[in-house]
Amino acid sequence: QVPLVESGGGLAQPGGSLRLSCTTSGFTFSNHAMSWTRQAEGKALEWVSGIDSDGNVAYYADSVKGRFTISRDNAKNTLYLQMNSLKPEDTALYICVKKDLPRATRAGPVSAWGRGIQVTVSS
Repeated sequence: QVPLVESGGGLAQPGGSLRLSCTTSGFTFSNHAMSWTRQAEGKALEWVSGIDSDGNVAYYADSVKGRFTISRDNAKNTLYLQMNSLKPEDTALYICVKKDLPRATRAGPVSAWGRGIQVTVSS
């Protein structure tokens, strides 16, 4: 219904970096919190990071804290995830998620998500 399109994934070596982007359209981007989740093969969805509608508040899972940075550019309707110091356990399908509300609560309702993009960390 509402397009959310991820890009920037691919293959990286351990210790390397990737930057994911999520381009959006069809809604007022600046009114919605956004988040990234991921799903490794054979595993459940794992929440990674969230950011409120104006970009002032962000949260991170313990597994990525200090390595990943979430950000957004409301003028470009785009969400980002900068991933540094990548580890093999970061290998997963990364999914851009639109939240119903402006606040970046982990338990808040979800209104849309993208198809995801694969990140593989391997030597």
